[in-house]
Amino acid sequence: MALRTPWFQERSKLFALSVLDAFWVGGFYNLITALRLGQGPGLDPIALLLLCTWTGLSYLGGRYSSRVGRRESTVDIVGRTLLVVMLMLGLGVVVFSWGFKSSDPRTFRGFLIPLLGCVGVASALCQLLARQLMQRRREPWILVSSDSDLAVIAREQQGSRSSRAIPTRLVPLQQVHSLSEELESGGDLPWAGLAVGELHGVSDTLLQDLANSRAAGLRVNTLISWCETFLHRVPPELISPEWRLRAEGFELIPGSLSWRVKRLGDLVLAGLLLLLLAPVMLLCAGLIWLEDRGPVFYTQQRSGINDTTIRILKLRTMGVDAETEQARWAERNDPRVTRTGQWLRRLRLDELPQLWNVIRGDMSLIGPRPERPEIDTQLEQQIPNYRLRYLARPGLSGWAQVCFPYGASVADSRMKLSYDIYYIRNANLLLDLFILIKTIRLVLRGAGSEPRGRR
Repeated sequence: MALRTPWFQERSKLFALSVLDAFWVGGFYNLITALRLGQGPGLDPIALLLLCTWTGLSYLGGRYSSRVGRRESTVDIVGRTLLVVMLMLGLGVVVFSWGFKSSDPRTFRGFLIPLLGCVGVASALCQLLARQLMQRRREPWILVSSDSDLAVIAREQQGSRSSRAIPTRLVPLQQVHSLSEELESGGDLPWAGLAVGELHGVSDTLLQDLANSRAAGLRVNTLISWCETFLHRVPPELISPEWRLRAEGFELIPGSLSWRVKRLGDLVLAGLLLLLLAPVMLLCAGLIWLEDRGPVFYTQQRSGINDTTIRILKLRTMGVDAETEQARWAERNDPRVTRTGQWLRRLRLDELPQLWNVIRGDMSLIGPRPERPEIDTQLEQQIPNYRLRYLARPGLSGWAQVCFPYGASVADSRMKLSYDIYYIRNANLLLDLFILIKTIRLVLRGAGSEPRGRR
């Protein structure tokens, strides 16, 4: 079972920043404690609390997030670092000075201020260095494929912020021979690598030219792998039956080890969340009933794994008669949504009853979001390879939900499908954990809970 992590390659420097921050917090904590008390305590509970709080606030504040296509200024980096420092100082005052009234010698003025000052300076300097490394001009990639595939890539680059920083040269198949001569002519190669698409009907001469490019020292990859690494998704138009047959990944096969481990994690975590969040659901149910005295819960048919039909359970966020007609897309400032429903949607609390669907086995915590069957029928006619998204159990949250805003059109559904295909191919526990952390961040920030505009 191969562990596929293309999502991590572009985020390795950002992950290194969080590891460095943990090192700074632990190191300066022990140094300042040793100077004041005579010895360093190591990683005691207070050090772990400070470490988790710093990295957690930094992540929520976007200090470990890539802003592709946007040049961050020094003011931005220093400003976000100061914000984390001030929040931690505020928490220290409220929790320890006012709450517990601690008499610990590691006082607010004599310990927390110098600690956060040192950590803030070191962390900001690391952020500035990482910005310089990430904003260096990248060597361009050569993309070789059919005219139709290259047209898809060109369209993706125009509409995707994540690909604008990746310089590319698009080479149709009929120009491969001249490209090979150019590469063989010498010198240092100004290219990062060569990504090759499907080569149906290509002559042996062209294949030999591509092989010569690899022999010349050029890194060679598939076009879909290039999309996974730099777009973090797979355009559905690039997928052929032959590729699906021989492609690596797709480990979420019913009965496999990955499938059983994922199911066990779903049962344990969904059960715990259902118990812990039961009071929150009761409170939300009371608010819904008080607003219009209507039913609290709302059930709806959705598509499940392998073209099955499931019935999901949600807290009602629209008026009682909101969907007496045919299904239609949600829209920004949807008039059908109640006042209580607006807050429930913003905080994603309306989805909590679907934890029961997870326990039942209809859904997973992480996976493609299920759509209504009647909408699926329409989308299948307009988007190639649309049914691939149901090779896995639908989920409460997914890669598309944390990478793309709320979708409310055919174009949005096509974009979300490209993320869903990426997830199904690369699904593993690490990616699920990463999606779960990003979901928590989105919920706390109240982001992505409604469409970007009217459709």
